[in-house]
Amino acid sequence: MKIVKPKKLNKGDVIGIISPASPPKDLSKIEKGVNYLERLGYRVEVGKNVGKSNGYLAGTDEERLEDLHSMFKNKDVKAIINVRGGYGSGRLLDKINYGLIKRNPKIFVGYSDITALQMAFLKKTGLVTFAGPMLAVDFWKEDVDTFTEEYFWKMVTSTKKIGKLNNPDNENFYTLTKGRGEGKLVGGNLSLINSLLGTPYQIDFKNSIILLEEISEEPYSIDRMFYQLKYATNGFKDIKGIIIGRFVDCYIKDKDDPSLSLNDVISDYFGNLKIPVIYNVKHGHIEQNLTIPWGLKTKMNASRNFIEIGESAVC
Repeated sequence: MKIVKPKKLNKGDVIGIISPASPPKDLSKIEKGVNYLERLGYRVEVGKNVGKSNGYLAGTDEERLEDLHSMFKNKDVKAIINVRGGYGSGRLLDKINYGLIKRNPKIFVGYSDITALQMAFLKKTGLVTFAGPMLAVDFWKEDVDTFTEEYFWKMVTSTKKIGKLNNPDNENFYTLTKGRGEGKLVGGNLSLINSLLGTPYQIDFKNSIILLEEISEEPYSIDRMFYQLKYATNGFKDIKGIIIGRFVDCYIKDKDDPSLSLNDVISDYFGNLKIPVIYNVKHGHIEQNLTIPWGLKTKMNASRNFIEIGESAVC
């Protein structure tokens, strides 16, 4: 699939807001996020169904799909930022008009449950999307994290090559296995990646660099997901390199239960691979969050401890 880059964002452009997964518990976060974007000089179009709820979903499948399609149809909308993750994005995959998305490539931003949409868009349309800050998670706060903010806006407004990815305060990445690799950058939330295995939306792992992050899964659950991913990728042989983001609150909840640690599980699966593995990359369910552009050719050198993207994410 040929990679399709969205056009860069300019001040005064319209940013669309949709909620294809779960609603925020506090709907005022949506308004606060909109105010933040408007203060920066953007116009904002909120999907007509944003703010609805249906159990743990932000409205019915039809309502959430309607907002997704309407934002891609709307010629004035130049970027789409998701309200939050949660649950339910994957329910839309077999209903999406991928031809519409391919004809109208736009900046599309989110992470967590939004991984399902992003990997499906990449598979079906080649669209470069962004695992980055969301409206009611990151942009509603009075003090948006400076690193997250600056890195994201630079990524979607500049046509200069991205270059080396850096943690906040230039904190080092760590090497689990040495070596070099080059491939298409894919990945996101581990649970969502695994939920796509065996479906028409499964990631094309061949010649890929895969980034993984997770939240609130105990080590035995991470173990189960890792072996499923291992078997699905020919023992990771289809993959050119692995980047391990943040695994937040992924520890045994009952201290009396015997358990391997998260580090034990990671070492068991990745510690002896013949491909480069880098960890301590600040991406995932964290405040200081490195925006990741899915689909771009990426180089990683675990021996020299860097990850580099030699092109822009937008055109």
